[in-house]
Amino acid sequence: MKRTGVVVIGAGQAGLSAAAGLRRGGLEPGPGFVVLDGEDGPGGAWRHRWPTLRMGTVNGIHDVAGVRSGFDDPGADPDRPARDAVPAYFGRIERELDLRVVRPVRVRRVSDAGGPPTVDTSGPPTVDTSGPLTVDTDRGTWVADHLINATGTWTRPFVPAFPGLATFRGTSLHARGYPGPEAMAGRRVVVVGGGITAVQLLLEIAPYAVATTWVTRREPEWHSTPFGPEQGRAAVARVEERVRAGLPPRSVVGVTGLGLTPEARAGIASGVLARRPMFARVVPDGVEWSDGTREPADVLLWATGWRPALGHLSPLRLRGPGGGIVMGTPLDTGVVADPRVHLVGYGPSASTIGADRAGRAAARAVLERLPVAAGA
Repeated sequence: MKRTGVVVIGAGQAGLSAAAGLRRGGLEPGPGFVVLDGEDGPGGAWRHRWPTLRMGTVNGIHDVAGVRSGFDDPGADPDRPARDAVPAYFGRIERELDLRVVRPVRVRRVSDAGGPPTVDTSGPPTVDTSGPLTVDTDRGTWVADHLINATGTWTRPFVPAFPGLATFRGTSLHARGYPGPEAMAGRRVVVVGGGITAVQLLLEIAPYAVATTWVTRREPEWHSTPFGPEQGRAAVARVEERVRAGLPPRSVVGVTGLGLTPEARAGIASGVLARRPMFARVVPDGVEWSDGTREPADVLLWATGWRPALGHLSPLRLRGPGGGIVMGTPLDTGVVADPRVHLVGYGPSASTIGADRAGRAAARAVLERLPVAAGA
């Protein structure tokens, strides 16, 4: 068993920002804090992005933890694959700030070091949140006063249940496993999803595929104004409202709408981005709408988002009656049910828009509660 002040789970953008804040606040790696990451190297989920995603089209990568990325410099290469550029950048942050990330580590469960909740028949189970937490992993156990959870969503791709999906004779895959447009050559592809990922995939698949079909639950919301800080703050605020109400969060990307870039305009004009409503069922050779209309397909590509990877926190019983985890006031990453736990990369910070801000906020909140940090 190893004792530390703070455990940070995850070394993506939010986790690195939190760790950097702890480091600059006077905590030393090891006794002060430890960062546990499930990947084999730096980069978080960016290590697994599809090979054709380039830096010129990624959404909102900016300087993380105060370390200049260089992505916005005139000499930056917009054609560099994101899965190469971002891990290199994150690795530089780890080295420059001497974060000493421990990896690969699989976190199995986080529980109260004082034992299971106290059950009182007159009310819900209660936990004494003044004591430490136990973090069990495949590389040992850490005991910590505070936890900053930055596990994001990448490990939990979401594919909705549809009648007949098990009968489909073609290839059904989530965008998480998308291998690149060449794999779609000569095939009929149905892309499901109304976000920026679906749009990007359609535009690059169309020149290779025999046919593409775009299916969404709601009409796409296109906007022609540049997406700046004001729009980002408004999108984050809409997600925060649900989180503060104890409801499962919507993704930030899901409330921002779609930008009418020159590429998107061309896709609309060519018919590639002609949206069709959601089908009713999957049939062995394609999809079928409620009126009996069918579209043949060789590939169903689900750009249907992700869910928060929080299963390891279930022993803490953080979820409320609404199915979500109630968070504090805006800019507060603390969990109301357990102030020892901070969630970054959850709800309003589950995107590049809010991840860095949330990481810094979590670090500040934890430092205020650690006596050793106050005297550093």
